[in-house]
Amino acid sequence: MPGASAPPRADAAAAAPGLSSAEAAAQLAADGPNELPSARPRTLLDVAIEVVREPMLLLLIATGSVYLLLGDLEEAIALVAAIGVVIGISLYQAQKTEHALQALRDLSSPRALVMRDGVATRIPGREVVRGDRVVLREGDRVPADGILESSSRLTSRC
Repeated sequence: MPGASAPPRADAAAAAPGLSSAEAAAQLAADGPNELPSARPRTLLDVAIEVVREPMLLLLIATGSVYLLLGDLEEAIALVAAIGVVIGISLYQAQKTEHALQALRDLSSPRALVMRDGVATRIPGREVVRGDRVVLREGDRVPADGILESSSRLTSRC
């Protein structure tokens, strides 16, 4: 079929079976994923506190309190309702942003070609474990530290 890519071949690494799926799963469970620690995602409460600390929102809250103290209940309720809408929109936008950033992180995650059970298998880079035989080709990103066992026409730029 034109435009379809051929399945990954293991070439020089074909002689080396690599880890079994069970060994890789045990290693992943023992050591954790192959990724840098990321910042803790912001919770809805964190975002709400951040929004309420905005100076303009604090000013609106103070103004609503003044309306309430002066006895203008209708104005106070209208202002508090507007503040609620602003907080709701801000929380919604923050959640959308968090989801979009997570989707971008997932898209930019490298994939790795490793030998598992004697077969070249493409896996997410975060699932590469100690002992995996990683097969690299021209243009591939190196998904983890490793030891170079063999190469063909390897050059490096320093």
